[in-house]
Amino acid sequence: MRNRNSGLLYFLLGIYTLLISWHYNHNIILLLVHYIIWPVYLIYELLIGHLSHDLWKTIPASYFK
Repeated sequence: MRNRNSGLLYFLLGIYTLLISWHYNHNIILLLVHYIIWPVYLIYELLIGHLSHDLWKTIPASYFK
C-alpha cells in the first residue's frame, strides 16, 4: 500500500510540473522535455524562485478558473 501512495505522489508532482512548465513557456516541445526530466525541472524552478510569493498555488489554480 505504501508503494502505491508514493507512485501516486510521483505522478501528481509530474502533472504539477507540467502545469508550471506550460504557464511559463507555452511550448509543447519544452513540455515534453520537462515531463521527462521533471524532478530536476521542479527543483530548478524552486531554486530560482519562480514558485515563491504564493505562485506555487496560483499557477495550478489559474487552469481551473
